[in-house]
Amino acid sequence: MDNSKQNRHRGTYAILIGAGVYLLLFKLLGLATLMAVLLVLLGLYVFYAYGFRKKGLFLLVVGILVLLGHHLLLILSLILISLGFFYIKSKQMHKNDRYIQKQKLLENIRWDDSPWVMRDMSLWFVVGEVHMDLSLAIIENKETTIMLQGIVGNIDLIVPEELGIAVESSVLFGQLDVEDRRETGMINKIVWQSPGFETSDTKVKLIISYVVGDVDITVV
Repeated sequence: MDNSKQNRHRGTYAILIGAGVYLLLFKLLGLATLMAVLLVLLGLYVFYAYGFRKKGLFLLVVGILVLLGHHLLLILSLILISLGFFYIKSKQMHKNDRYIQKQKLLENIRWDDSPWVMRDMSLWFVVGEVHMDLSLAIIENKETTIMLQGIVGNIDLIVPEELGIAVESSVLFGQLDVEDRRETGMINKIVWQSPGFETSDTKVKLIISYVVGDVDITVV
């Protein structure tokens, strides 16, 4: 059998298998759920294969919203579990009760174009975007803890080199970029700290955790 016939047969087998898997998932999940899963997978593919972060995240969010509409109880359970862990983690990470704590469904934070006051904080949202330039921050304490957590997040942080930084970042699906380290795909976690963190006069601890996320921390 020549190569052209073998390739045709392989293509036929792939089509048959793909059709069978599609019909099986359609039977088990239903059309809306199947389309939502395909949107999520397409979003991940566009995000990683082509580097189109905004388009990829848009498809991910649309897929998740469709799942939300048809599996409200499941998504609600996920949100409640995430929120419960958020409260527990906040109490563990902050040494006293004098910290900012916010919970929102949608959030868009942009602290990257003018000075802002950096305080201990814990922020949780279902879908949100955070842009922080720590070189513009007015730092009140020698040690600051910032916790960012939720379901879907796009996090972009700029950190000055002279600042002592400790990072604990994790996403179930997505991408982590911390200094010269990168993790992509599923179940990603990076623990990193700047070389002079322990002896630095000013320290910042960043705890970041999302189900679906794109986390980019750049040291300048």
